[in-house]
Amino acid sequence: MVRETEIAQVLCMKEGTAENSYSKTAYTQQRQILSMSKSLRENVIREFYRMEHPTTLCIADLGCSSSDQNCLSGVLYGLIETIDKARREFGHGGPQEYHICLNDLPGNDFNTVFRSVTSFKEKLKQEMGDDYGHCFVNGVPGSFYGRLFPTNSLHFVHSSASLHWLSQVPEEIEENKRNIYMAKTSPTKVINSYYEQFTKDFSMFLRCRSKEVVAGGKMVLTLPGRQNNDPCYSKDSAYMWEYLAKVLNDMVSEGYVEEEKLNTFNIPIYTPSPSELEYLVAKEGSFALNDVHTFKVSSWDSNDDHKFGCSIDGTNRDDTMNLQASCMRAVAESLISSHFGEAIIDEVFRRYKEIVLALLAKEKTVLTNVTISLTRRERG
Repeated sequence: MVRETEIAQVLCMKEGTAENSYSKTAYTQQRQILSMSKSLRENVIREFYRMEHPTTLCIADLGCSSSDQNCLSGVLYGLIETIDKARREFGHGGPQEYHICLNDLPGNDFNTVFRSVTSFKEKLKQEMGDDYGHCFVNGVPGSFYGRLFPTNSLHFVHSSASLHWLSQVPEEIEENKRNIYMAKTSPTKVINSYYEQFTKDFSMFLRCRSKEVVAGGKMVLTLPGRQNNDPCYSKDSAYMWEYLAKVLNDMVSEGYVEEEKLNTFNIPIYTPSPSELEYLVAKEGSFALNDVHTFKVSSWDSNDDHKFGCSIDGTNRDDTMNLQASCMRAVAESLISSHFGEAIIDEVFRRYKEIVLALLAKEKTVLTNVTISLTRRERG
């Protein structure tokens, strides 16, 4: 069983800026997710600034990973641009100070993000003028299932594609043999254990943030989810893990991998439904739920790619499919190598790529995401 301390040590996206790194392979899909949630998060921070205009506005991005294009140039630039326009419109005085806190687990490749901080600040000045204010950026390594910031220090919290990761593999899932996640053949006990672990973790996340976010402060959270309330396997939330499980099962049958190793390997993620999130927010009680949006994204369909400025024609569609396989490797390699050893990594993802290429040549795949916006209630 992989415990919380072990997850924090081994879970990390592929570092660097090479073609197989997370910052390169996940960029297109993450850009779609961030684009779909852009108007909501910018409207939310504008509304906060209309009511409150602190001298130093503190924004935290939780689970920032190593993609500087999505984190700084994408989300945070848009938020600061929104505030700068609102400052001038509302007449909220002189330049604004911004304190940006970038959080992820200690093993995250913070250096890739930090290398772009100087150019990020220069872009702010160039696009908004010298009087936009000052921006201070720092990293905050640690699990967001614990305290990260001082009491009453945050005004706006953002997180995207991070909160589906659990703090540990759920307990009592020994019966989930030959599966690596919740699957059609998973026993009910396994499904319940996954939900219980997510309930525990998400509730802890809310409790910790309730100490750190000021009264009236905002959070906008986006995470992979599912549209229905069926807690079992969902095609629009976990198909990629099904294909990885097939690869590992084939390698067991062929003697590449020990069956006992596969039987004790489970991915620590949970993709919730909107109603589950609504229930847990209401139960914890520190935040008011303002909006819930569900949407689907696909980085691997030519029409979708065209919408986001990277049109894919028939001559390079295979490259796009290869990108999904590479993205999966960037996400899962650390977990697989820590459990099975590094020797099988190349073979695992060679096979995975073959499955993905065959699948995506025949059908379009999509992933469901859920975005919620929350306001910190007044303290009693």
